[in-house]
Amino acid sequence: MDKFIDIRVFYKKRGRIKYISHLDMNRCMQRALVRTGLPCWHTEGFNPHLYLTFALPLSLGYESDCEIMDFRLTEEIDLGEVQNRLNAVLPEGLEVYRVALKGEKFDKIVSADYTVELYGDVEQLERRFSDFLSEPWIEVEKKTKKGTKTVDLKPEILSCQTERGEDCLRLKLRLPAGKKTINPGLLTDEFERVNPGIVSRVSFLRTAVWCGEGLPFA
Repeated sequence: MDKFIDIRVFYKKRGRIKYISHLDMNRCMQRALVRTGLPCWHTEGFNPHLYLTFALPLSLGYESDCEIMDFRLTEEIDLGEVQNRLNAVLPEGLEVYRVALKGEKFDKIVSADYTVELYGDVEQLERRFSDFLSEPWIEVEKKTKKGTKTVDLKPEILSCQTERGEDCLRLKLRLPAGKKTINPGLLTDEFERVNPGIVSRVSFLRTAVWCGEGLPFA
């Protein structure tokens, strides 16, 4: 195998680009890397392609301030130069804010933080959500590779804080992520199911990713 250098890119995904799928994001990043002119490593074999891996692909419609992607270079390049070249060619809504040598493996990730905003009558939302969380269990149907199964979300909520916004109830959630991932949409979908019509709109923003030692993933 040829010599290569593993690079880790941290970037934000904001605005309209939240509506492109993970597959399209992969294609977008491949095209961007080609345009940078960086000496990227390609896989070997009959159909060589850029080596890219992503941590915790986002659901469609989610924004994030902590997206993570790994790729490889075939020669040493200043990491600041890598960041500048990527930002010069990435579309609106994607911004690289840090480039580093590859650190922890993705399987070290155990949790993620989200800011979820529920729009509607804030006072009513606050009261109903408090009642919702006080239930002894919150059972939902979760899709898995083997089908669907019933999951109790109550013990999976690692932390939850609420605060009033001007026109929304803001939730600060920490949920399992990685080998076992709990999507915050499962929680809000169930809340809306038992409180029909109370939420006019919901937004999701991933704000941090954590290792098992309680440290930010790097």
